[in-house]
Amino acid sequence: MNYNIKASSISNQDGVVHIKQSNIDFGTTSKTAEILPNPVELFLGSFASCILKNVERFSGMMKFIYTKATIEVNATRLENPPRMENIIYNLTIFSNDEKLNSGLLKKNIEKFGTIYNTIKLSCSISGTISTIENV
Repeated sequence: MNYNIKASSISNQDGVVHIKQSNIDFGTTSKTAEILPNPVELFLGSFASCILKNVERFSGMMKFIYTKATIEVNATRLENPPRMENIIYNLTIFSNDEKLNSGLLKKNIEKFGTIYNTIKLSCSISGTISTIENV
């Protein structure tokens, strides 16, 4: 598989990533540092998206039903050289389905996630999966 995206920025303004029919604004200036995502946050968003996509994928393969999944990602950045050192995620799945095997799901996410496997080559990743019953 091959992927293609485009991005652009204008001097003293912010940037835009162009993917298919989506445009994702990102900050490159100090004036939008508190408003728009920065490149590290987009990177972590890609990691979170990979995990959530795999929840959807494996729900079909593992035959469990869920109503919603949320993820929180925290990361530590080192200064010299600048890089991510540690990523910690907490995935919550809202489901009443007894067929949801969180341990197996976590194993599958960690084995088959493209972004997950790319990142784990350069920094440590740890995470948890919890379930919340739907009311």
